Amino acid sequence: MTKREANSWRLIRDEIVRRINERDWQPGDMIPNETDLAIEFECGRTTVNRALRELASEGIVIRKRKAGTRVALNPAHKAVFSIPVIREEVESSGASYRHSLLTAEQRHRPTFLAGAFRVADDTPLLYTETIHFSDNQPFIFEERYTSLEAVPTLGDMDHEAISVNEWLLQNAPYTGGEMSFFALKSDQKLAHAFGIAEGEALFATERSTWCEDQHITHVRLVYKPGYRMRAST
Repeated sequence: MTKREANSWRLIRDEIVRRINERDWQPGDMIPNETDLAIEFECGRTTVNRALRELASEGIVIRKRKAGTRVALNPAHKAVFSIPVIREEVESSGASYRHSLLTAEQRHRPTFLAGAFRVADDTPLLYTETIHFSDNQPFIFEERYTSLEAVPTLGDMDHEAISVNEWLLQNAPYTGGEMSFFALKSDQKLAHAFGIAEGEALFATERSTWCEDQHITHVRLVYKPGYRMRAST
């Protein structure tokens, strides 16, 4: 990587990972300090700091105040998931896709989301409910809260032309997120959406995303009965 190419924290992060993987820096080694790295990559210290913070959060390096940064002796292994465009997921299976927006209204964050969606209590949120269809059969039931402070133009989107899922991926870049996976029993709303009996087991995911320190959205996706999620490494 040339110095000119190293003009963003992501490129710097990737270069540090390359050097660690190729054993230029061994496990336990101290790596150059932020000032020296900033000089090498011809960027500001804040850019280097951002790259090192990301690596520390991934368990690749260990940072200690006044003690510098070391390559982790036992780097953590993490699974990284990309956020799919639901339309593309459906169409890739050869099925036709459409979505139906059931609800779109402004709300404040509910109390039960306080830990998962860290926005101020008075932050204006757009609450949406959407059903995504595969070959005209309910595929995913989506419940979403999106910060109108983080994405003020969301209210202007054409909900008929594009789903909130796809619109956000095109218009609201994120730098981090959290995801959980769990099973739940269908309540009256989900039973009606999928045409099943109440109490039937369903697979669900919850995800929150943010950009820097500003949280963007929290979404719960509930999948059709029998859905199986696959991942590759």
